[in-house]
Amino acid sequence: MTWSTRQVAELAGTTLKTVRHYHRLGLLEEPERSPSGYKRYDVRHLVRLMGIRRLTDLGVPLSDIPSVAAADGRSTEILRALDDELAANIERQQRMRRQLAAVLEDGASLDLPADFGAAAASLPRAQQDLLVAYSSVFTPTAMSVIRDQYARPRDGIAEEFEQLPADAPEDERRRLAGHLAAEVRAQRADHSFITDLDAASRRNGALTRSVVTQALVEFYNGAQLGVLRHLHALLEQSEADQADQASVADLAVEGDEQGELYRSGDAHPQRVTPGATG
Repeated sequence: MTWSTRQVAELAGTTLKTVRHYHRLGLLEEPERSPSGYKRYDVRHLVRLMGIRRLTDLGVPLSDIPSVAAADGRSTEILRALDDELAANIERQQRMRRQLAAVLEDGASLDLPADFGAAAASLPRAQQDLLVAYSSVFTPTAMSVIRDQYARPRDGIAEEFEQLPADAPEDERRRLAGHLAAEVRAQRADHSFITDLDAASRRNGALTRSVVTQALVEFYNGAQLGVLRHLHALLEQSEADQADQASVADLAVEGDEQGELYRSGDAHPQRVTPGATG
């Protein structure tokens, strides 16, 4: 007994159009025709068609089906590559489910970068937009540091900065900068890489600086930017003071070493480098 194209398609769980497409690609052999000109498929065509369907259901591209079906030298390579792709897709889907769970169960914001959870969901919209912009240039490690900061209970100073009105007086801006400077110094001590924008970035330095600069100007008001300018000046002054202290300490150590040399008799006035005295 034989079947028509429509019948064999129905038996294989596919469509007449698909069967004809497989014929055009050379995946399915054309059957003999009846005296009236109609194709007549037998069980061999049905088995072949169902084999093609199984491979396509597994994700094997149509162009690779001849190799896989023939179990030739490329067959294992094709299947391993397909398995790797499926594993990556599963991981991506699981990650998506975790992110959706954070939104549905923990109240995380869809507007924030992934993994920020509910900790930053209560931030003003401008701060949330700032975090999204940062996520386009900073490394996962840098973003995890920022995320951990927002996961901690926010103190009054952070709240004041977030809510600072654009017309805040200068003394208020300086006061906030002074309080924030201590916190930033502690963060730098714990995470030295954050002092180096290039090290914290996954883009080139110029592009990262353009994103950070534009984001700050766009999402912070004039008073908040004033606080950041004062904060930057305080940190620079602190670094300069530390450098001066280090230089004084080096000179003291060098003086002690010279004194020890003179005391031990290993250094003499005659050994002064020519020209050093005048």
